[in-house]
Amino acid sequence: MKQSAVPRLILAGLPLSFLFLLAVAPLARLLAEGGLQFNPALLADGYLRWRLLWSLIQASASCLLCLALGMPLAWMLARYRFAGRALLLRLLMLPFVMPTLVAAMGVLALFGPRGVFGVNLQDTPWLLLYGNLFFNLPLVVRAGCDGFSQVPASRLAAARTLGATRWRAFWRVEWPAALPWLLSSLCLVFLYCFSGLGLALVLGGQRYATLEVEIYTLVAYELNLADAGALALLVLLVCGGIAAVYAALARRLAAAAKVEPLPLRRVERLAERLALAAALSALLLCTGLPLLAVLWRGLAAGAEWVALWDEDTRLALWNSARFTGVTVLAAGALGLAHALACGRSLALRAAIFLPFVASPVCVAFGLLLLYPQWSGALGLLMAAYALLAYPLVAKAALASLDGQPPHWLAAARGLGAGPWRAFRRVTWPLLQPAMRRGLAFAAATAVGEFAVTLFLSRPEWLTLTTLIYQRLGRPGEANADAAMQLSCVLMLLALIVFWIIETAGGAGPGEDSRADVAKPE
Repeated sequence: MKQSAVPRLILAGLPLSFLFLLAVAPLARLLAEGGLQFNPALLADGYLRWRLLWSLIQASASCLLCLALGMPLAWMLARYRFAGRALLLRLLMLPFVMPTLVAAMGVLALFGPRGVFGVNLQDTPWLLLYGNLFFNLPLVVRAGCDGFSQVPASRLAAARTLGATRWRAFWRVEWPAALPWLLSSLCLVFLYCFSGLGLALVLGGQRYATLEVEIYTLVAYELNLADAGALALLVLLVCGGIAAVYAALARRLAAAAKVEPLPLRRVERLAERLALAAALSALLLCTGLPLLAVLWRGLAAGAEWVALWDEDTRLALWNSARFTGVTVLAAGALGLAHALACGRSLALRAAIFLPFVASPVCVAFGLLLLYPQWSGALGLLMAAYALLAYPLVAKAALASLDGQPPHWLAAARGLGAGPWRAFRRVTWPLLQPAMRRGLAFAAATAVGEFAVTLFLSRPEWLTLTTLIYQRLGRPGEANADAAMQLSCVLMLLALIVFWIIETAGGAGPGEDSRADVAKPE
C-alpha cells in the first residue's frame, strides 16, 4: 500500500463509519422490513394506489412546468447581457437556502383561505405544484444556463452560415448541447418533488397528499409499521432509479470538453425585451411573490408580534440555534474529512451523495426501526441532522480541492514542509471560502429541517419549523397570524445564511453551478 493512502484511509474512516451507521444500515433495515411486509395486494387498495399515482403525477408535472418556464429564461441568460443579470444569477440560489415551511406559508399567503389575491386554492392540486415551482424552477434555470453556455460558437456560426434559421439552429445545435444539463436538473426536480414531505404535508391536504405524507401518517398516527415499510420500499426503488439516471448524466457532463461560449449580446429589439420581461415575470411569480407574501402577511398580522415572546417561541429559537450549531460543527468535521480522503477515488466521491438518494422520511423511519432504544435520544436527532448536512460541506470542499493547482502543494513539500504544515499554509487558505459556503448550506439545512424532526423529535425539542406547523394546525386567525410571523423570522434567518454564502467568495474553483443541492424536506 502506498504511504499516501494510509492517511486517506484514516480520514475516510470517520465519515464512512458515520454513513454506514446512519444511512446504509438503517436503509438496509428498512428495505428488509419493506421486503418482508410487502404485499402486492397493498396497491390494490384504491386509496394507496391514488397516493402513489399522485406522487408520480405531481413530480412529473412539476418537471414539465419547470422545463417550460425555465428553459426560455435559461437561454436568455446564456445569450443576452442586460442590467441586473449578475444579481439575478446570484438570487437564483436563494430558494435553495429557504426553509420548506417558509415557501409553504408563502403559497398559503397568496392562494390560501386568506390569500392576498382573494383566490382560495386550498384542497386543489395547484398549491403543491406552485410550491414545487418555487424551489425547482431556479434549479432548471441555472442548469439550463450552464448547458446553453456550452454550445460551441463555431458550430452555431456554421449552422447559420449554411442557411439555418435561428429557430432551426436552436433545435439542431443548441438544444442537443443543453439537453443533458436540463435532464440532469429534471432528475433532481423529480427526486425533490417525489420524496419531499414539507410542502406536500402543508399544501397537499387530504386529497393530494403524497406517499411521503402517507408514510409519516402511518408511523406517527396509526403505528402501522408494516404498510409504512412497504410504501417506503417503493419510494426507495423509485428514488434509486432516478438517482442512477442522474449519476449517469452527471458523469457525462463531468467528461464534457471545454468550449468557447458565445459572447453575450445586448437586448435591443422590442421582441427580445418582451420575451425577457415575460420570462422574468414568470420567475418573479414563482419564486419572489411567495417570499413577499410571507413578509406582507407577517407585518399585517399586528398584535405587536406577540407570538415572538411566548414560552414556546423562546424554546423553539433556543433549540433551533443549538441544533444548528451542533450540526455545523459535526458537518464541518465530517465533510472536510470526507473531501480530503477522496483523492481520485470514484467510490468515495459517490458516497458523498448517499444521503441524497433516500428521502429524509425513509432515513428517519429506518433509524426508528434500527435503533428503537434510542428513538427518544437527542444524539440520534443530531446525528440525523448531520447526515443531511455534511454532504453539502463535503461537496463544496471537494470542488475546491479539485480546483487547486497541484504544483503549489508539491512545491511546499519540496521545500521541506511536512504534510500538516503544507496543508495549513497552502491547502487550507484556498479551501476556506468553499468551507464557509458549505457550512452556510449546512446551517440552512439545520435551520429549516422539518421531516426528520417530525419523526425523531420530542416536545421539549421544539424547533421553529415544528412550531410553525403546530400553529398552522390549530384553529383561529391568531394561530394563523402567529405562524406567519414565525415564518418571517425563519425567512430572516435564511436570508442571513444566503448573505453568508454570497460573501464567502461565490462558487469555488472547479465548482459548477448546476445547484445539485438537495432540499432535505
